[in-house]
Amino acid sequence: MATEVILPRLGQGMESGTIVRWLKSEGEPVEKGEPLFELDTDKVTQEVEAEAAGVLLKIAVAEGEVPVGQTVAFIGAAGEDVPEVAPASPEPGAGHRGPTETASPAETSVPGTGLAESSNGRVKASPLARRMARERGIELSGIRGTGPDGRIVAEDVERAEAGGPSPAPDTAPRLWTGTGPPVPLTNIRKTIARRLTEAWQIPVFQLQASADMTRVNALVAKLRERDPEVRVTVTDVLTKVCAHALMRHPEVNAEFGEDAIVIHSHANVGLAVAAPQGLVVPVIQRAEEMPLRVIARHRSDLVGRARENKLRAEDLEGGTFTISNLGMYAVESFTAVLNPPQAAIVAVGATEERVVPDQGEMVVRPMMTLTATFDHRAVDGAPAAAFLQTLKESLEDPGLAL
Repeated sequence: MATEVILPRLGQGMESGTIVRWLKSEGEPVEKGEPLFELDTDKVTQEVEAEAAGVLLKIAVAEGEVPVGQTVAFIGAAGEDVPEVAPASPEPGAGHRGPTETASPAETSVPGTGLAESSNGRVKASPLARRMARERGIELSGIRGTGPDGRIVAEDVERAEAGGPSPAPDTAPRLWTGTGPPVPLTNIRKTIARRLTEAWQIPVFQLQASADMTRVNALVAKLRERDPEVRVTVTDVLTKVCAHALMRHPEVNAEFGEDAIVIHSHANVGLAVAAPQGLVVPVIQRAEEMPLRVIARHRSDLVGRARENKLRAEDLEGGTFTISNLGMYAVESFTAVLNPPQAAIVAVGATEERVVPDQGEMVVRPMMTLTATFDHRAVDGAPAAAFLQTLKESLEDPGLAL
């Protein structure tokens, strides 16, 4: 009997994904564990591996948005019969769009309402908008969508919750006046936009300090000479000293919840990486427990797979703090946007030669500026300043944290 290929749940809270392309064609042999198709979620674009060996008998959903658990293909013996795939049936309130709805052009507007309705009578809405509406107790049927063809998007749900009026649907033809074609938004880019918008609504404050990197630079050079196969970097040292500082100042290793401030017991340090699909933040779990060389290996693996677009959903989960380093671009200092629900992020500038006072004399030292941003709802100024002071001291004397 042919084996169904089911759209997997690749992360907590995932309700649907978008099939970008198939890596195998119908009739091709498939080995168990071999990449089968690319799936775009709100976190990563990831290759999904085959869970059975055989021949790819049928691709039931060529591309588009699919709910978790939906059959997308069949694998079996050559010439084996394949059952018909039933249209996706979303669980009550789950807000999934099935592949037949995705592929169907029969989506019309409900007369007199400005709301868009699909061919099966359901109001059109993105999976994120459905989930937000369900969590906030808002009826989608009363929301005017501002997305393509009147589709309800996350901003419409937020506007409805705030009680604001919905803008009239834009029915005018879109005219692109730029010098090149518009770039379609991926799920990841939409998630980046949504999370950054959420971050700007958080009351934050920034603190800044400069650290003398003389000893860190010497440490990195010595470790590279001793073990050239494990290329330790300044980012690895930053990860370790940040983890150390977070353990000394747990108030910063926190997140603000509706009913309580959650203090995390481990320092799961995220590293902001510019990947082809957009900004991603892979996480080094329990960095406080790792030797520097182990952190270097993990960082190299995560950053490499991020740039090759091969991160897994679990690589991005569980972060409690983030480092954003733009020093390699000769940026002297900058302010990083908070990565909610985390309560803190540190922005790292370039190490540059500066004239600084030292025991009454002016000397030249390699200095690096750190700008930390904090969620003021969870962290007060004094513990935030103490955290940054510990970070500065550990960089100027790495033996304190290693």
